[in-house]
Amino acid sequence: MPEDFSQILPMLALVAVIGACAGVIAGMLGVGGGIILVPAFYFAFTGLGYGPEGLMQICLATSLATIVVTSWRSVLGHHRRGAGDWAILRGWAVWIGTGAVLGVFVASGLRGEVLMVLFGILGLIVGLYLGFGRSDWRLGETMPTGLGRAITGPVVGFLSVLMGIGGGSFGVPLMSLYNVPIHRAVATAAGFGLVIAIPSVLAFLLIPASGGNPPPLTVGQVNLVGFVVVVAMTLITTPVGVRLAHALDAKRLKRIFALFVLVMALNMIRKAIWG
Repeated sequence: MPEDFSQILPMLALVAVIGACAGVIAGMLGVGGGIILVPAFYFAFTGLGYGPEGLMQICLATSLATIVVTSWRSVLGHHRRGAGDWAILRGWAVWIGTGAVLGVFVASGLRGEVLMVLFGILGLIVGLYLGFGRSDWRLGETMPTGLGRAITGPVVGFLSVLMGIGGGSFGVPLMSLYNVPIHRAVATAAGFGLVIAIPSVLAFLLIPASGGNPPPLTVGQVNLVGFVVVVAMTLITTPVGVRLAHALDAKRLKRIFALFVLVMALNMIRKAIWG
């Protein structure tokens, strides 16, 4: 084997736990695993002695690679139920995808500490919205078109890549603020996830990892071990999260997760500034 199996085995174990947790959370709360995966990958890989140079980019790219699979499954499921608003997806896809590709090149050129601070700041925004956002907040009655879409779409794609996440964390609040019913927003945001993840992962695969100590089996900036194991584990554990969601109070779950996101975001900022 090109890599020492003794190096890969601890990583396999840690990544399997990460994937299992991400699957449960995705099933319970209907959010993608990216907001969990990126910090979990980072602390797991640094704990095993990889990086730190170029490691944050690998975490973002690997998270986005898993989103290609999970978003595709989600889109198919929602399509069978007729839940998505595919007119919105068609109108926004080019703009979101453009922002995502731009995000790859910006992220690849930034220092890891800068990316960690950006992840933390955006994570704080997501966590605060999850914890305190209200379903009756509105910016308008219909989704923006023309110049509004041309500005907002690239921003959604760009920020999503800087966090290594799919379409849910920014897409669902955006559509809700413009009066799209929540179930349709969730279904359509799965399509946003594909539009964000596919072009960005292709770009990350073509950009060599910076630094001389990436995790084993990293191609470009995508770690294949993280990708394969996380996808496999989420397939197993997401149904567990769905069952828990029906057994527990949804509002309390959302607030607990919001607190968890806020703590992770603050910890990422702390790690970037003070090490």
